[in-house]
Amino acid sequence: MAAAFDTIVVGLGAMGSATAHQLARRGRRVLGLDRWTPPHAFGSSHGQTRIIREAYFEDPRYVPLVQRAYEAWRELERDASCPLLLETGGLMIGPPDGVLVAGARRSADQHHLRHEMLTAAEIRARFPALAPDDDMVAVWEPRAGVLFPEACVAAQLAMARRHGATLQCDEPVLRWQPSGDGVRVVTARGAYEAASLVLTAGSWTRSLLPDLVLPLTVARQTLYWFTPQRNAGAFAPERCPIHLWEHARGRYIYGFPDLGEGVKAARHHEGTIADPDTIDREVRAEEVDAMRAMVARYLPDAAGALRWAAVCMYTNTPDEHFLVAPHPTHAQVLIASPCSGHGFKFAPVVGEALADLATQGRSSIDLSLFGWRFT
Repeated sequence: MAAAFDTIVVGLGAMGSATAHQLARRGRRVLGLDRWTPPHAFGSSHGQTRIIREAYFEDPRYVPLVQRAYEAWRELERDASCPLLLETGGLMIGPPDGVLVAGARRSADQHHLRHEMLTAAEIRARFPALAPDDDMVAVWEPRAGVLFPEACVAAQLAMARRHGATLQCDEPVLRWQPSGDGVRVVTARGAYEAASLVLTAGSWTRSLLPDLVLPLTVARQTLYWFTPQRNAGAFAPERCPIHLWEHARGRYIYGFPDLGEGVKAARHHEGTIADPDTIDREVRAEEVDAMRAMVARYLPDAAGALRWAAVCMYTNTPDEHFLVAPHPTHAQVLIASPCSGHGFKFAPVVGEALADLATQGRSSIDLSLFGWRFT
């Protein structure tokens, strides 16, 4: 049977919307499916803001990818005629020999990125909203900033539709199976066939791949927005950059300037293991108190009343890199999007790579960092 579509994309969050956009702009017949109507608040692509940063502490090999992502986000801004990226500069703050500072400095040096090293006193003088410990230093990078995730997903979906993609929302995928050289996808509403399948289902990846043993864990992550209790102007984006802190060895918090909804702060990792279908979406008072204590330590003027809080999910791999790989036995199926809590910024470049793989079987974008051994 001839395929009704060239490619079906399952999951239309950050990675799925980017993939649908990139495939459609190449003239492919694309069907995108999502169990809700994106952008929505049930997965990993919400919360008003995401950080984009260039001096990547996790591994210098991310830097060329994020540099292409900067270009792609700006291209999408122009095409969709909406603001998606605000460059505020960024600080990676912690002990000089810590994972965060040493890693960011390594990437900056290796790729000759613009940056400065600041002492704690220099941080406090230049950015009075921040209160680092005396033994902390920072890597300052001027290109870091903020992405607006709901707007980014909406723009990618709008551009996919503009290029002819069929996007069907509120349609959960129940299962898929090989069909000749293609695939057959069964949803709550019907069945569809295509030459290839891209699974960008985030925290639901394991449920769509029951034949594989995937060591993925879903973590419940909480986000908080606080009203500054004094000196509110110090948190304006022109005075307060995005900031990541290694407050103890291998333990991190991060924050944003006040963009009109309060000062956002959260922990990076340390979330409790959760099931995406039954995750607890209530943020309790003791969780707020614990986060406020961290804010009071490092952003003391921001530790006012809680404006609101939200829950999202990290889908983590054992090495905290991404999963972008073909299915081990069905080459027409691509698996992507478990991104360990730091993947949103890369969505358009991963979408380009997935579109390359789906149409050509190869990509000039180096994905070797995300290689995978299936068992």
